Amino acid sequence: MGTPFHHHSFLFSSAFRSLYTEGVFKTLTWPASDPSALCQKVAHGFEQARLAGITRPIVVGAIPFDVRQPSSLYIPHACHFLSREAFKQKLSATPQTPLRIVDQQPHPQREYFLAMVESAVNAIRQGELQKIVLSRLQSVQVEHPLNTIALLATLAEQNPNGYYFHLPLAEKRYLFGASPELLLRQQGRSIWSTPLAGTAKRAADERQDRDSRDRLLTSRKDRHEHQLVIEEIRQTLAGYCSSLSIPPQPELLPTPNLWHLASPIAGELKADNSQSLSLAGLLHPTPALCGVPKEKARRLISELEPFERGVFGGIVGWSDDEGNGEWAVTIRCGISQQQHIQLYAGAGIVADSDPAAEWLEIEAKMRTMLRALGQ
Repeated sequence: MGTPFHHHSFLFSSAFRSLYTEGVFKTLTWPASDPSALCQKVAHGFEQARLAGITRPIVVGAIPFDVRQPSSLYIPHACHFLSREAFKQKLSATPQTPLRIVDQQPHPQREYFLAMVESAVNAIRQGELQKIVLSRLQSVQVEHPLNTIALLATLAEQNPNGYYFHLPLAEKRYLFGASPELLLRQQGRSIWSTPLAGTAKRAADERQDRDSRDRLLTSRKDRHEHQLVIEEIRQTLAGYCSSLSIPPQPELLPTPNLWHLASPIAGELKADNSQSLSLAGLLHPTPALCGVPKEKARRLISELEPFERGVFGGIVGWSDDEGNGEWAVTIRCGISQQQHIQLYAGAGIVADSDPAAEWLEIEAKMRTMLRALGQ
C-alpha cells in the first residue's frame, strides 16, 4: 500500500486527476469577490515560487460560500499527481480506528429550520426571488480524536465516484469530504461543469428506488429548480466560450444515498489565457448553493441562517500555472477539530417547496457523512 498521506497535506481526487501536496510556500487569503484580482495575486505568487525553484507551481485550497470573506488558498512547496487508483491505495494505507458517536445535535433545530423555509417560500411567492438554498449544520461528538485521512478513506470506499478532498485549516481544523458536484474543470481550452439541483432519497428496495428515481425525473418542482441553475451557468459561460453544449434535459446521477438531477456541460473557451480559478470564481456561488437572483438570495440567507457558512457551500480544488484545474462544490463534507466534527447540508427552496420535505432532504444528504462516521 505504501506510505500513507500526511494530515498536513492538501488532497484532491477525481476521475480526471488526483494529487497531494507537501509544505506551504505562500498562503493566499485574498477574497474571491473579484476573481481577476485574486488571479493576479496567484500569478504573483507563482512568479515568487519559480524564483524559489518551484518549477511548476500550483494553487490549492478552498474559497468560502461568501466570496467577500478570506480565501483559504496556498501555493505548496511540492505537488504530486498520481492515478485515481494509486490515490485510493495510498489513502487505504492509513490505519483505521473504530469510531463511536457520543452526541449529535442539529443547528438550527427542526422547528427553527421549518420557519426558515416558510419565510423563504413566502418571499418567493411575493416575487422577491425565484429560488434560495437554505442549509443547516449537524454537530457531532465522537469518543476519540478523529483521523481525517482515515475518515476520507472510508468516504472514498463508500462513494467511489466522488470528488475527494482534504484541506488543513487554521486552529488545527480539517475540511474533508466527498462531493458529487463538479463546478468547473479546465484542460487547455476545454471546460466541463456538472451542476446538480433536484434530489431524491434512494431506497433499499429495488422497486421503491426505481419509483423514487422516476418521480424525481418527472418532478415539476425539481425540474424548475434545476433549470434555474442551468440558465445562470449558461449566461455566465456564454461570453467566454466559442461553443457551449448543454443537454436539453437533465440526467440522473446516483450516489449511494441519493438520486440527483445533473446536466453535464462542456465548452470550448475563446481565449488561451483563461484561468480555471477565474472561471470558477465567476460561476461561484451558483443557484445550486445560493439562489436566483444571486445577491437577493445571499442577503436572505444571511438573514435566515443562524450561522456563518464559511467554507461550507464554497468550492475546493486546484489550478496550475497554465490555467488548468478542477474545482468541486464543497458539499457532503465536514470540518473536524479533535473529537468534534461539524457537518453541513442544504436544500433548494422554490415556490412550492414543503418545509418538512426539505428537512428530510437534508437528513438524507447528511447520511453520506454520518455513514462514514459509522452511524
